[in-house]
Amino acid sequence: MDRRRFLAAGAHTAAAFGILRTAAACAPRTAADGAAPGTGVVDAGAAGAAGGFTALRDRYFLRTLELNPVVSTYLGGDGYSPTLAGINGRLRDYSPAGLDAERAFYREVQGELAAQSLEAGSTAAIDHAVISAQVGFLLRQLDEVKHHQRAVDTYVAEPFRGVDWQIQQMTAGEGAELGSEAEWRLVVARVRAIPAYLQTARANLEAGKAAGNLPDRRVVQRDGIEGSRANAEYFRQTLPELAQRYLGQRPFAAAVLGEVRAAGTTAAGAWTDFAGFLERTFDLNETRDRYAAGEEEYAWRVRNNLNVQRSPAELWAYGAAQVALYEGKIFAVAEQVAREAKLSIPFGSVEEKRAGVRRVMEHLSQDSPKSDDELFGWYREAAQRLVQYGRDHDLFDVPADYRLDIVPTPPVLQGTIDAAYYPAPPFKTTGVGRFYLSPTNNDPAVLKENARASVATLAIHEGFPGHDWHFKYLTPYAREISNVRWLTPGAVEDSSSMWEDSMAIEGWALYAEELMAEPRAGRQYGAYTAAEYLYMLQAQLMRAVRVRVDVGIHTGRMTFDEAVDYFSEHYLFVPNACAKAASDPAAKAICDQAARAIYRYSKWPTQAITYNLGKNEILQLREEYRRQKGAAYDQKEFHERLMRQGTIPAGYIREAFLRG
Repeated sequence: MDRRRFLAAGAHTAAAFGILRTAAACAPRTAADGAAPGTGVVDAGAAGAAGGFTALRDRYFLRTLELNPVVSTYLGGDGYSPTLAGINGRLRDYSPAGLDAERAFYREVQGELAAQSLEAGSTAAIDHAVISAQVGFLLRQLDEVKHHQRAVDTYVAEPFRGVDWQIQQMTAGEGAELGSEAEWRLVVARVRAIPAYLQTARANLEAGKAAGNLPDRRVVQRDGIEGSRANAEYFRQTLPELAQRYLGQRPFAAAVLGEVRAAGTTAAGAWTDFAGFLERTFDLNETRDRYAAGEEEYAWRVRNNLNVQRSPAELWAYGAAQVALYEGKIFAVAEQVAREAKLSIPFGSVEEKRAGVRRVMEHLSQDSPKSDDELFGWYREAAQRLVQYGRDHDLFDVPADYRLDIVPTPPVLQGTIDAAYYPAPPFKTTGVGRFYLSPTNNDPAVLKENARASVATLAIHEGFPGHDWHFKYLTPYAREISNVRWLTPGAVEDSSSMWEDSMAIEGWALYAEELMAEPRAGRQYGAYTAAEYLYMLQAQLMRAVRVRVDVGIHTGRMTFDEAVDYFSEHYLFVPNACAKAASDPAAKAICDQAARAIYRYSKWPTQAITYNLGKNEILQLREEYRRQKGAAYDQKEFHERLMRQGTIPAGYIREAFLRG
């Protein structure tokens, strides 16, 4: 995904896991319990204050997982504490009583945080700031935004993702068997909870409609109605098929399979009813846009959620500057590729340059796979090459048998993603990280969109040294990293999400793309060929465009249609594509692609900017650290130390990192 868009069957091998766990055991002690950063020495007074905070932090973390069962499943909460053993059988309680309980707890935490006094720059002080931001966001969602009154996509996504992640994390048995009887009965319990969950969702959405707090029509149609119908199919047919395959012939299999089928059928009926409710309740033909966060809310989220001290106006200007920067780079490389390919393409005016980039990419698309088997083969070859490059240039300590597996996206998800990564749960030993790549079903037109030169960038972002390497390196350190730095407050990935973690996770993956492009002896574009570098620049350009359009659509500086046109022109290099769509099938495809992108950004204010901002925070920190270390700077040490800070924005750890 881009951001974890969905699941690389392939486990850590025993040897690789052992290497990383040994490294973790030798890592310096953190300052979580009062250690001075980088020293491991505990000051008695600081330890006392930090010890009191640590108890609060751990209580907050545990209770947050109890209140958010699907987030707990994602993180493997039942592996963190035995008190969460039954959490995978539950869904979040969105009832008035449930939300009141959340408010009371978060306000209690706020009060206790205010009474804490911690040494500035210590790990405890950093975690204090992180929790303060998380609790501030959660209370704002409940009390001011009242997002539960319009969270259509959350209600549709959470139950499916909860079950999907449960299955991903199950204990492997013999052959194709997956999951113990206890694990499958928790799946049944969660599926049985869906009808009541949807009744609560209906009540909340009706209250929102009465208060004028309505979801955007696009979310209702696409995530709500279409998503509910897809869920109905999944729970009625796909889940029982998966259960039958994974349960095998074990003694408990027949009884559990019967329960899965019965619960799935009931849940499917509830999803069908929910789709009908959405159709009856909301006007899908209204013309008013209801997605914008607004200037004040957007500014608050940037400051509180992402720890970025820039105003929307500053980000608006910054986005334009980043777009211009990467456009200039991509125009220059496209011209170079054209010369090397002996293509007669003018690169004079801006219009000619945009058309030239398109023509170069059309030329490169001639080298596209003939089948899905060949497509997957290219990705696997690229993965092996990139891992070897990381070893050869000492970017990381890569275990000898580290492997990056790429597997087909499950059918239920193929309509919504092209590629994505979901990590293994950090607090469990079961489950694997998955790099999903959607097959084309051997469609010649879709295969043609996968130029060989485009493979490397995606393999880096989702695989090595992007998401797959990031999480496989992080997971053995899970209990050394402060627990609150793993949280995804609000939700894992939907409109209820805080997106704090995205600054670190997506920022790292985008940084990985540029890291692998840094010039080295005899390699002008690092791990890339010139053609591959062109696609890497386009990926960077897309994330720059996102800054401009995300700020634009959520603060009123751009309409939805203006954002679509901007995306078409500056990322896809086809100006006025939508105006030409009626008579030009190619322009229509470009317009549709741009509209899908802007729709995603419209649902998730500030998520789209985290890639570029997160990457540049890492680059700035690296350069400051390099200057500070001088000849002693070691890129591998920087990377490993940075990753062990956890999935929070680099802005939180900058001062302590440079001091340590």
